[in-house]
Amino acid sequence: MAPIDALPAARWQYDPNQPHLSAYATALSNETVTPDLTSSLTTIGEHQRRLRAQRRRGLLLVLHGLDASGKDSLIRVLARYMDPAAFHAWSFGRPIGTETQHDFLWRITPWLPAYGDVAAFNRGHHEVVIAERAWPVHTADHYDWPTRYAALRHFEAHLAQEGTRILKFWLHLSQEEHRQRLLKRLDRPHKRWKFDAADIDAWDRRSELLGYVEDALTATHIPEAPWFVIPADHKPTARAVVAAIVAQELETLAPDYPTADDQILTSYRERLTE
Repeated sequence: MAPIDALPAARWQYDPNQPHLSAYATALSNETVTPDLTSSLTTIGEHQRRLRAQRRRGLLLVLHGLDASGKDSLIRVLARYMDPAAFHAWSFGRPIGTETQHDFLWRITPWLPAYGDVAAFNRGHHEVVIAERAWPVHTADHYDWPTRYAALRHFEAHLAQEGTRILKFWLHLSQEEHRQRLLKRLDRPHKRWKFDAADIDAWDRRSELLGYVEDALTATHIPEAPWFVIPADHKPTARAVVAAIVAQELETLAPDYPTADDQILTSYRERLTE
C-alpha cells in the first residue's frame, strides 16, 4: 500500500474541461497502488483533534452519488478514528414540509460545521440542482438553474472566506455495479430496508440524472470548494482514496496544536504543586 501522499488529491479532482463522467474511471486497475487506509484514518484522527484544539477552521465533506454508491459506509469509515464530539453527519433527502417554504439553502445552514468540527453531508445542497431537476418540489416556473448554480458558488465561497473548508465527492459507479448493488438491496434483509420505489425510477432515468450531475459539477467546481470524482465500483478503493484526500486536507488545516504560553503554564504548575 502507498503512503498518503502517493496519490495526491489533484489526481482525483474534477476537471471542467472534461465535463462528461464517462471520461472518469469507476474502478482502478489491479496494478494501481492505493493509499493505506489505516494510515490515512490515523492521520485524520490526530489532525481532527488538532483542528478541534485550534477552533479556527471547520471542514465540510459533501458526498454525492447514485443510490447504493456507498455514501453511508464511507462516512462510517471516515469517522472511525475521529472524536465523535467534533464530528457530525447529516443526510438530506428531497425537501419536505417547512423546508419547501424557505429558500433552498435554509435547511443546510444549521448543520454546517462549527470551527473546530468536521461535518459530513450524505447528499447536500447540490441536490437542489440534481434531484430537483428530476423530481421537482415546486412548480416548473419556480426554478432558475443558472441562478441556483451561482447561489451555490457564492454560498461556498462565503463559507470558505469565513473559515470553512469544503471538499465535495462524487462517488462514480458503473452501470453494472449500480445494478448489482440495487439487486443486493432487494436480496439481503439487512439492506432491504434501504430500498425505495424511487430507486427504480432513478435507475430508469440514470442517464438523465448523470447529465444533471455533469452540469452541477461543472457549474459548482470552484477552487474554494472543489469536486473530486472517486472510482466507486470497489468500496475499499473508494474509502482509501477519499480518506487520503481528507487526511491531506486536515494536515494542511491543522498542522499543529495551539502554541502554549509558557508563563501561564509555569503559573499553573506552581499553583498545582504548592
